[in-house]
Amino acid sequence: MNTYSEAMEWIHSRLKFGINLGLDRMEWLMERLGHPERRMKALHVGGTNGKGSTVAFCRSILNEAGYDVGTFTSPYIEQFNERVSVNGIPISDEEIISLANTIKPMVEELESSKLGSPTEFEVITAMAMYYFAELRPVDFVLLEVGLGGRFDSTNVVYPVLSVITNIGMDHTRILGNTVEKIAYEKAGIIKDGVPVFTAVKQDQAMRVLKAEAKEKAAPFFQLGIDFSVSQYEPRATGERFRFTGNGRELDQLELSLMGAHQIENASLAVASLLYLKDANMISLKEQHIRTGLVKAYWPGRMEMISKTPMIIVDGAHNPEGLRAFVATMKQRFPGKKLTVVFAALEDKDLGSMLPLLKELGENIYFTEFDFPRAAPADKLKKVSGIAVAKVEKDWQALLKRFIPLLNSDEVLAVTGSLYFISEVKPAIVKLLTNHPA
Repeated sequence: MNTYSEAMEWIHSRLKFGINLGLDRMEWLMERLGHPERRMKALHVGGTNGKGSTVAFCRSILNEAGYDVGTFTSPYIEQFNERVSVNGIPISDEEIISLANTIKPMVEELESSKLGSPTEFEVITAMAMYYFAELRPVDFVLLEVGLGGRFDSTNVVYPVLSVITNIGMDHTRILGNTVEKIAYEKAGIIKDGVPVFTAVKQDQAMRVLKAEAKEKAAPFFQLGIDFSVSQYEPRATGERFRFTGNGRELDQLELSLMGAHQIENASLAVASLLYLKDANMISLKEQHIRTGLVKAYWPGRMEMISKTPMIIVDGAHNPEGLRAFVATMKQRFPGKKLTVVFAALEDKDLGSMLPLLKELGENIYFTEFDFPRAAPADKLKKVSGIAVAKVEKDWQALLKRFIPLLNSDEVLAVTGSLYFISEVKPAIVKLLTNHPA
């Protein structure tokens, strides 16, 4: 492969193998690559929602403390390369080409074995681990779990610390249809003796996590018990709160990410990194934490991409995410005329999600986008039960028509699938560039 487009075409060709959970293929690839997963200091981040934001907070704080940090996240919002980044900067097209050429012969050999063909996510995970261990060694790698945990391809790593953000009813066809079953899969990232930090709230899920941690003799730290947040105060461009934990109180910490749920993600990052500091694994000052939290940025999560007119994009792709979106919009924009544009994948729990939008008023538009599992706009309206909602199948035409007419007392929020947001965000930016306020 000589070009970026050839490399991407090969990587995406793996999509036809779908989701195939299990670690045998990854372990085979790791052995052939010289076990890069053993040459990284990794923080492993799992959970239903908030993984990416927690990674962003950790990365930003560690950067402020002077550390080189690699991140592996999914999906991407603006460009594929951002899935593998160093200090927030996506790897180059040339590095993608090099990695694809390194991995491809091994993938072809693996395909002919009894283990079978690796999936796209397995290929990308292997590329990332090889990159951080061999081509661009870093001080720490923040690995975001792709799906579940126990049999996710990232779970070949033995991290210095594990984080489980929360647990919700997502990917139930694969992970199970109860909180306990999903918690069991998420708990799979807990390793022998490796400390675990979590913001999980449900008692039944917590019992599962604690049992796994006890069996693995893993120190266990829970939001609301071992560390906490208080004095929450929404700000014009983010949030403010107090963190208490690790023998410290940090007053008036500020975030640039919006939403009360983000202070939970931030507290997980702060508690985790203070633990590493107390274990003499990192050098960390209070100012690193304060500045890192303010600078932390994560695209597509309650992201205000325009103030005038006010336009927000948010990847609220499951019931928990949509509840957080609705709560944030109601808290942030009382008295504003709100318009919501929504699209989702058909395999999500639409019956639990869509009725939540009723709380945001009558200006709801259901749309659809070009993606294999995207739900038809007509179906979204039917499932929502929102009789006054509108169906607009062509979201590009809707935005072209709507954005130039937005007034100062109006807010446009585009939400739903992260794959949808990855298409919408650049389109909105282009529209705003061509038709500035």
